[in-house]
Amino acid sequence: MVVAAAEAVGRMLASSFGHGVSILTAVATREFHLDPEIRPVVSASLTLGAVVGVFGIVFGVGAVSAGGSVLQACAMSLLVFTGASQFTAVSVIDGGGTTGSAMSSAMLLAARNGVYGLTMARHLDGSLARRLIAAQLTIDESTAMATAQSDRRSRSTAFWITGLSVYVFWNLGTLVGAIAGSSIDPRTYGLDAAFPAGFVAMVAPHFSTRNGRAAGLLGGLICLVTIPFVPVGMSILCASAAVLVGVRNP
Repeated sequence: MVVAAAEAVGRMLASSFGHGVSILTAVATREFHLDPEIRPVVSASLTLGAVVGVFGIVFGVGAVSAGGSVLQACAMSLLVFTGASQFTAVSVIDGGGTTGSAMSSAMLLAARNGVYGLTMARHLDGSLARRLIAAQLTIDESTAMATAQSDRRSRSTAFWITGLSVYVFWNLGTLVGAIAGSSIDPRTYGLDAAFPAGFVAMVAPHFSTRNGRAAGLLGGLICLVTIPFVPVGMSILCASAAVLVGVRNP
């Protein structure tokens, strides 16, 4: 049911997002005279941002159904801006966990952004203000797109376009989802499955590798075993030990 919900949301929004990205790319190409070598980078970055916007809608619906307001959901996306941590924090609160458990789980997941910052520091320069903005936009998607490029100009373009487009689409998605979630009863339309569906969609690609499957299964097992013995939300922290599966021996 959860997987079906995720797929249904994706199919419903993919065509409209794809059309919008095509228009944005065409406008950018015409108005800003994009270099043909940069055009594919811009197109891919905008497409990725639009796809992430779908998850923003899922987050907005879930945050409101968990008891948050539209303002709280939007403020979290604007200021925190790291999807997995936001999903985790709200899920823990929704399950009856404490604020401390929610923050601990979210901060653990967000710690990877510090590593991304160290990676991207070599490729981004400029004033303090520019670097502070770049720090906010240093996430999985912007780092992955930037490091996939072969030259400095393309890396910078990929980072900024991806980071900005994800930020815009994620926050627009959160607003749309939060408004929709506050206007209807999410359970009536099965939208209470939004969080689990979002998690499944985010985790699924990692199961394509053996280490990913091993870490996922081990993490799930640790979580199930510890649930009866630890406060709500702490089982997620315990399950994080499964990432050691991917640590290589020196």
